[in-house]
Amino acid sequence: MVRTASLFSQLLGLFPRLEFEQMVWRHRAERYAKGFGCWDQFVAMLFAQLAQAQSLREICGGLRCCLGKLVHFGVKEAPKRSTLAYANEHRPWQLYAELFYALLGKVQGLSDRPGHKLRFRNKLLSLDSTVIELCLLLFPWAQFIRTKGAVKLHCLLDHQGYFPSYALVTLATQADIAVARLLKLARGSIVVFDRAYKDYALWARYCREGVFFVSRLVKGTVYRVVESRSVPQHRNILADEIIELISKHAGRQGCSYRLRRVVVWLPEKQEELVLITNHLTFGASTIAAIYKERWQIELFFKALKQNLRIKSFVGTSENALHLQIWTALIAMLLLKWLQFRARFGWSLSNLVTLLRWNLMTYRELWEWLDDPFQLPPPTPPAVQYGLFAFGQQLA
Repeated sequence: MVRTASLFSQLLGLFPRLEFEQMVWRHRAERYAKGFGCWDQFVAMLFAQLAQAQSLREICGGLRCCLGKLVHFGVKEAPKRSTLAYANEHRPWQLYAELFYALLGKVQGLSDRPGHKLRFRNKLLSLDSTVIELCLLLFPWAQFIRTKGAVKLHCLLDHQGYFPSYALVTLATQADIAVARLLKLARGSIVVFDRAYKDYALWARYCREGVFFVSRLVKGTVYRVVESRSVPQHRNILADEIIELISKHAGRQGCSYRLRRVVVWLPEKQEELVLITNHLTFGASTIAAIYKERWQIELFFKALKQNLRIKSFVGTSENALHLQIWTALIAMLLLKWLQFRARFGWSLSNLVTLLRWNLMTYRELWEWLDDPFQLPPPTPPAVQYGLFAFGQQLA
């Protein structure tokens, strides 16, 4: 006999209802609700991400096909398209942002999270943004250039488990460096970013606060070499120097701290890679390996766009777009959590695909994650006979 709920119902069980209702009360998200609550809306939008529904019709129709299973989700009936569209447009997306950070806190509290691949114990972070293109006719509020609309998703990726530890959705015209100035990083952390985050004042702040950074040095940067270190030629390190930056603009605050310039030869591209960092003790090859790890945030953005619904939207308002992106981030955090908790060697794409096919399957979630291809235990013959006899009496 079935002794467990569906996989989707068990995934929803990872979000405590009392905690969720407290968030709803803080954001006053149900001020004008008449029967269709915020939990019903969250179930519908998370279902859209995990089932990869591409329209309101698919979301509502997919839930309506669940028949009596909706009660296991805490939902009385499937929403109508107009009801869900109105809720996405008017209910605050900040509720979903708070729900994301609440789930993130639980994931970060797990002691069995996998660490990053490098040998040092410092927290390793990557900072970057990705552009999500939009149709300007449907999203006129998100104008990027004359004929195109877009928004930006800014992320700070924690390499201990590769979870997004910070996220922010802005217009595409928002500068990346402006978001970086808002972040407060822990002392001893190592943050990696590209040349878009060149800001001498920010680099000086990191030096004062004990935060390490690794980035690419922009061509034309004026500096003075203070010390040249010996380099191991067999590791493709061409130069390792201690430098002092010289600001061209006297009116701007510069970085008076000594930094480190590392030149790496890339044999696959036959070109030099010039890095700059304020970490003066790690080996030059370790600095190069740290910057190579920045590619993980690019892979995160790629996986987010390929496996979840953030390229096509079910609403055209700014609130509906933010809400759907935050739901995608919640789903990604949930999938990453399931991926490293399972003993089965899941790739993210396979996990998304098989979970989509088995959302309404009645299996114990953690057993399914560990062995997804094992058949459920057969129903005992006595139970089968009892069900058959009961059916004959009804007939």
